[in-house]
Amino acid sequence: MIILGAGPAGLVLGNLLHASGIDCVILERAGRAHIQTRARAGFLAANTVRLLDRHGLAEGLHRHGHEHSTCEFRTENGRFRLDYGGLGRGERHTVYPQQDLVTDLLTQFVNAGGRIRFETEALAVLGAYGARPSVTVREADGRPDRWRARYVAGCDGRHGAARRSLPPDAVRRHHRDHGVSWLGLLAEAPPSLDAVGYAVNSRGFAGHMARTDDVTRYYLQWDRDRPAGEWSQERLWDELELRMRASEYGPLRRGRIVQRGVVGLESDVLEPLRHGSLFLVGDAASVISPSAAKGANLAVLEAEILARALVDDLAHGDGEGLADYSARSLEHIWRAQDFSQWMIRLLHSVPTSDGAAQFDACLRRARMESLRTSRSQQDWFAEHYVGV
Repeated sequence: MIILGAGPAGLVLGNLLHASGIDCVILERAGRAHIQTRARAGFLAANTVRLLDRHGLAEGLHRHGHEHSTCEFRTENGRFRLDYGGLGRGERHTVYPQQDLVTDLLTQFVNAGGRIRFETEALAVLGAYGARPSVTVREADGRPDRWRARYVAGCDGRHGAARRSLPPDAVRRHHRDHGVSWLGLLAEAPPSLDAVGYAVNSRGFAGHMARTDDVTRYYLQWDRDRPAGEWSQERLWDELELRMRASEYGPLRRGRIVQRGVVGLESDVLEPLRHGSLFLVGDAASVISPSAAKGANLAVLEAEILARALVDDLAHGDGEGLADYSARSLEHIWRAQDFSQWMIRLLHSVPTSDGAAQFDACLRRARMESLRTSRSQQDWFAEHYVGV
């Protein structure tokens, strides 16, 4: 088994296969230090924690992560809080930076004797519809090589070799650009509130998401064509305070901004997710906007679904799970995409004609009021916000 990519999907899949006695190797284009330090999402769904627990992969997150269950919404009509941990199914998030989870998963895989090749770039997957596909690679020293296996799992993202190798007539791509972009900021600053903060403002959306006691993620709705580095740190903090109405609800705790980048809110789903002996997992299967923190959770879930199916096939000769992998994963993907789009429409003013923009603004206020006052709407929100 060849696994392309050492993100959450690839490392969970590798750990589960290795623990089941399935020979596998992970090929990762970056170096070990890079994948252990690149900052990504940090909200793990309750089902993700249960899954990692089930396979003995949750020791680090239980030691260093912390549960989270409150959202605060700030609008022109005031603010309100939802303790979503007491709504819906009564589930909470666990806040644990993705780079820490990747470090845990990688350490466990290597310590158990798992094989991983860093700085090995997959170039193409060949012969996916045959009995023994191969992956052409560029090794760390620059020389070409080829790996062969019974199956290949593409966990290498939307621009990776797995997606690039698909025949155009074999795949349906569903894509939507939501017309909204964020400037993502990582600040060496303690959280400014004990909740995920969502601020809806005529100047644009702003968001506050704690990562650790000393690091906080912020978002600003941002012109996609504007360079990420155009504003000074002081101006960014001033804008965050304006949009989050700090004059009314208290100042933000400022610190050095150590990372910034523009993110376009897009949805991208491929169907099917199986192509002969090649399977798409995580961002290679679907890209979801960060508006509802679903990406890493979907990746881990898909990895477990595929791992179980591969063990059934390779260890027991039962291929039913592999035949069902695409349909089962897409069911979760589309449900998450639906909620993500709902969140985008709740939080943002999307560029449209003047009349449509006013209409959308009224709908957004109505949705927010329903979320503030309706218990059934709150239960629906909680179930889908944490669920995957």
